[in-house]
Amino acid sequence: MKYKYPAVSFSAIIATVVILFSACKKINESTNLGAGLIPPVDNITTFDTSISIQAFNDTFGLVNDSQYLSRNEEFFLGRINSDPFFGKTDARLFLELKPIFYKFAFANSHPDSLHIDSVVLVLSYVDTYGDTLTPQTVNVYEIDQSSDFKRDSFYLIRKNSFTYSNLLGSKTFSPQSLDDSVKVYKDTTNNQLRIRLNNSFGTRLLGYDSVGNTGAYSNDSVFRTKFKGFALQSMNTGEAVMGFSLPSINTKLAIYYRYEKNLLKDTSVAYFGFNGASASDVGASAAANYIQRDYSGTPFLATVGGPTPDPMVYIQNSPGSFATIKIPDLGGLSNRLIHRAELIVEQLYHPLDTIFRTPELLYLDASDPSITANYKFRTVPYDFQYTPSGFDLSSFGCLPQNGIDPLGNKIKIWKFNLSRYVQHVLTRTQSLYDLRLFAPFTINEQYGIPPGTDQVFPFFVNPTIVKGRIRVGGGNHPTQRMRLRLIYSKL
Repeated sequence: MKYKYPAVSFSAIIATVVILFSACKKINESTNLGAGLIPPVDNITTFDTSISIQAFNDTFGLVNDSQYLSRNEEFFLGRINSDPFFGKTDARLFLELKPIFYKFAFANSHPDSLHIDSVVLVLSYVDTYGDTLTPQTVNVYEIDQSSDFKRDSFYLIRKNSFTYSNLLGSKTFSPQSLDDSVKVYKDTTNNQLRIRLNNSFGTRLLGYDSVGNTGAYSNDSVFRTKFKGFALQSMNTGEAVMGFSLPSINTKLAIYYRYEKNLLKDTSVAYFGFNGASASDVGASAAANYIQRDYSGTPFLATVGGPTPDPMVYIQNSPGSFATIKIPDLGGLSNRLIHRAELIVEQLYHPLDTIFRTPELLYLDASDPSITANYKFRTVPYDFQYTPSGFDLSSFGCLPQNGIDPLGNKIKIWKFNLSRYVQHVLTRTQSLYDLRLFAPFTINEQYGIPPGTDQVFPFFVNPTIVKGRIRVGGGNHPTQRMRLRLIYSKL
């Protein structure tokens, strides 16, 4: 699923190093939001300054990460072994392919007359995140019957819920080859991962029948007792994860076979498909994605849990990491008229950012200690707005702008609009919260304006899981520090 948001530009960066307030100076850059309302800085009635922040890296972990994945989203398979900042990623894919109707039968239902040519697992390829040149070896296993793999269940992406041991096939390839056109019997297309499975597995499928109510192909329930589904895992090498669309017609199990008809031999192919219908549909297919992150030995993990603020902040898409943002000096400010308040976040450039791309969006929410329900975080009060078309991620600042770092490298810059929230903090009508910066796929949040009229809302932020990671400057970074910029007038 792709979610696009209209671009919006904000005030540019005022790069003055301060402890509490920077020296005031004239605004030389424009802002779209409220351009006619924000007066120019004249050092007499309107001022421009920055407030220091503190940033602390952390990981979600299994206990406090509740990300599930719908069967109609993009699923990932592959392995990243040596991201210098975020370590390793192991993405495993589980899916169920089965006859598209029951009772199903091959062209000649008499098993003695059927002979397997080949059986091929086909996945509809979407894109690659990472190095497309490094080869990977993908193994295909049969999910054990003892595993609780069901169509009407959704599975945490951090939790491996299934066992498998029966190896059905294997393939070594480079992700870049998945764009190539493929021409096979009755199927010419591109953007496929095709893995040939053992002929013994194909012969087993040919041997099943649809007789009565107990044959494997008589109904969905019986077929599941014969075959639970596939588990795919990338082995050892690899520097990328690959995305696939399961409901696509190009995701299927192709069974190529020969049969006898009127004493003549003929060739045919049968397809088992993925049914992306609602989980309540008895014919729906089961699916799960397991994403394991391993940060061992990384500079990111070395910063997690420390008592001092971090000069570099590490943000990784779900399942990933976050940073707690504290602005202690904001609570001590006297009241003033806030024309604009924005949290400025700058990417720290590295050449590998072209391979391990940045998240499409970053998100900022607030930790509310008064919440006693399951959801301990809320949207930033007053500034994150719900509109008839959904939450306004663009105006809030989740979309980045293009910028240049002090060395001339192209970077991404985020500017989160906190104007109304900060004004309420200064008038003492709003508590000062710790904030959380991260790059979620989806999220459930407490939302209410004013706070106290809350409801829990689920919404999408990034288009997919897994893809996207970034380093940004913390509050004490020497050249690209995170900061809260204020444009204000004295009362």
